[in-house]
Amino acid sequence: MTKRDVRGIVVGSRNAAVGFPYAIEVLRRGGTALEAAIAAVKAVEDDLRDQGVGTGGIPNILGEVELDASVMDGRTLAAGAVGALKHYPHPIEVARRIMECTPHVMLVGDGAELFARTHGFQPANLLTPEAEAIWRAVIRGERSTEQNVYEDHYQLYMSVVRRWRQLLHRELFGTTNVIVRDLAGNIASAVSTSGWGFKWPGRLGDSPIIGAGNYADNRFGAAACTGRGEMAIRCATAHSVVMYLRFGFTLEDALRQAMLDLRALDDPYAEADTVMNIVAMDRDGNVAAASTSPEATYVVQTIDMETYEERPRLHVPLRE
Repeated sequence: MTKRDVRGIVVGSRNAAVGFPYAIEVLRRGGTALEAAIAAVKAVEDDLRDQGVGTGGIPNILGEVELDASVMDGRTLAAGAVGALKHYPHPIEVARRIMECTPHVMLVGDGAELFARTHGFQPANLLTPEAEAIWRAVIRGERSTEQNVYEDHYQLYMSVVRRWRQLLHRELFGTTNVIVRDLAGNIASAVSTSGWGFKWPGRLGDSPIIGAGNYADNRFGAAACTGRGEMAIRCATAHSVVMYLRFGFTLEDALRQAMLDLRALDDPYAEADTVMNIVAMDRDGNVAAASTSPEATYVVQTIDMETYEERPRLHVPLRE
């Protein structure tokens, strides 16, 4: 890849495309990378067709939608994150407020909900009828919506414990991520997810973990992950990409090495088709992406383009 200085560019996971018009609009009017990244992610959080992010996300084993998100400003290395947040449809905005208004980086669970409430965020019902129907069909083996979602938690726990491995291997998880470089050359990244469908309550993947699912540093570049979050946490995958860029790796080689690092994990839950994805941008705005899946793609758009372009990812299998 020939390196060049690219300003006014957005790159992200395939499902982030619905948010690109909002990000590009922010950049064209001279807005910051952080503003553009958040604008894009908010649009995905509101997209009811996407059952891996925001409202309409597949719930945990108790039928509760728990949302995770993080943002990072590559100019200052400031970061904010929220985990296991219920009832608030835009966790990416809550993460930003945590970054800007507190000395903390991450708030989770009840504390995150209290923070959102006291800072004026409006609660909403995140569990759509479609997502609830999927939950009932899988967890209870039912398609009726007449029973109380929250009844008899103990029996739900016991049912899921017995079928835990089976449920984990269902491909009902998703995340959206966006990396932006603005006209001033500053980089920011944003990640949001409803997590693994039928996850244990309180489970956090890599999306809210700075360094695992999200990392941005103007001096070197940025990376963000989707897929099996537990793997990215153990290898600090997003930070690894940026670290390899710092060491002088090309963007493709940095992605490849971060993916190869995952092979060292002793993971009884990993299968040959376990999916891990990374999108990345170097400090000059050049972009690339990698995946364990040979069919995976990502999307990219500059302010000079009328619409986004979908590109294939570098394929790096999890197994040799």
